[in-house]
Amino acid sequence: MASSFGQLFRITTWGESHGGGVGVVVDGCPPRLKLSEADIQPDLDRRRPGQSKIVTPRKESDTVQILSGISTTGLTLGTPISMWVKNEDQRSEAYSEMKEKFRPSHADFTYFAKFGIRAWQGGGRASARETIGRVAAGAIAKKFLREKFGVEILAYVKQVQRLIADVNPDKVRFKDVEANIVRCPDAKTAEKMIRLIEKMRRAGDTVGGIVEGIARGVPAGWGEPVFDKLEADLAKAMLSLPASKAFEVGSGFGGILLTGREHNDAFRAKSGKVFTTTNRSGGIQGGISNGETIFFRTAFKPVATVMHEQDTVDESFHNTTLKGRGRHDPCVLPRAVPMIEAMTALVLVDHALRHKAQCG
Repeated sequence: MASSFGQLFRITTWGESHGGGVGVVVDGCPPRLKLSEADIQPDLDRRRPGQSKIVTPRKESDTVQILSGISTTGLTLGTPISMWVKNEDQRSEAYSEMKEKFRPSHADFTYFAKFGIRAWQGGGRASARETIGRVAAGAIAKKFLREKFGVEILAYVKQVQRLIADVNPDKVRFKDVEANIVRCPDAKTAEKMIRLIEKMRRAGDTVGGIVEGIARGVPAGWGEPVFDKLEADLAKAMLSLPASKAFEVGSGFGGILLTGREHNDAFRAKSGKVFTTTNRSGGIQGGISNGETIFFRTAFKPVATVMHEQDTVDESFHNTTLKGRGRHDPCVLPRAVPMIEAMTALVLVDHALRHKAQCG
C-alpha cells in the first residue's frame, strides 16, 4: 500500500481513524535543525476536529509526540523522525451500520474491491485523520524552507460553492487567513461562506469549494524538466488528499480564454535579477520554478456523508439504503488549508534537496 511520499525528504504515514493513533516517519530531514513539538503543534491545532462550529465536533487534542530523530539538545540528528498522535474520541458504534453497507462516494466499496477487507470504523486509512502525519511532517518542511531559504507557504479558502473570495496571492498574510473560522482572508466573503456552511449543516447536507495555495520566495531553478515537473508533483500531492477532485496552477483552465500574446509572462531584468511582469505561469515554467510566487488551486468535493437516506449496496451486493450518522464536516475546506500547506512544503523541500544534490 503506497503510504510513502517524496524522494530525498521522504515521509511514511501510518494508522487508522479508529485505531490507537496515527503518525508519520520522516526520513531525510537534514541534521542540526532546531525542532520540538512546539514547532509542529500549531499546524495540527489548525487541522484538528472540533475547532469551530463549521467543522466536525469530534473532540481530539491531536497532541503530537516526537519519538525519535531529535538530540537531547533539540536538534535533528539526520536520522528518521517518528511522530505519533493518539486517537482519543472514537465512537465506532456510530459506524455499525457501515460494517455491512458501503457509504455512497466513500472509499468503502473500492477498498473492499481491492483488499477484500476494510476498516469500516471511520474509513480507516481513507479517513482525513491520516493527514495528521502529513501536517506534522509538513510543519518540519515549512520550518526548514523558511529558515534555510526564506520560503513562505500559505493557503486559504478561495471559494465555497459559488462564493468566490477576492485575494491577492502576493499580499495575503497569515493573520488574515486565521482571522475567521473558514480561513478566508476576504472578510466580507468569509461571512457569507460561514452562513452557507451553517445552512448546509442544519439541512444535513454538505458543500465543497476551492483552496488556493501559494509559496513566496522560492528561488528560480527548483524542479525537474520532464516527469517530475514541479507542478506535476504538486498536482500529485494535492490530489492525494481526501476529497480533492481537481488541480490547476497559475492561469489554469482560465488560460484557454487568452491568446499566446496575452498569456505570456514577459521577462525583465533589474540589478542582475530576472523577473516577470505578469505571473500567469504561477511561478513555474518548464516544470521548474522561475522565482515568482507559486500559486495553484485545489478543488474539494462536498463531503460524501450526508444525513439523508441514500441508495447503496451491502457486502453481499444486495441493494439497500443507508443514512449518514456520526460526526462529520459539512465542509472540508477550513481544515484542508493546513493540509495544502503541508503538502506544498513537502514537495518544495524535496525538490530543494534534489536541486542541491544535483546542481550544488
